[in-house]
Amino acid sequence: MSTKELPELTDQELLLEAKKIKPSPIIDAFFIGFLVGIIIYSVVANSWGFLTLIPLYLIYILLKKPKRLKELNDEIKARNLQ
Repeated sequence: MSTKELPELTDQELLLEAKKIKPSPIIDAFFIGFLVGIIIYSVVANSWGFLTLIPLYLIYILLKKPKRLKELNDEIKARNLQ
């Protein structure tokens, strides 16, 4: 399913999306720490390269999720769905 813009979603799709990206800060913090550990190990082992960039991208994805959640909550409040 392609991702639609938030204003294009129906009310039910919007509420379903909110349930799907519910934050889990402890799990996100664990994965970010784990990925930072991988990056540090890569740099110490002198193997800075493509495999070091993959954890950086995954960290970016994990940090981007709260921004999408904020936009989603703003749209839910604008439609008075709570």
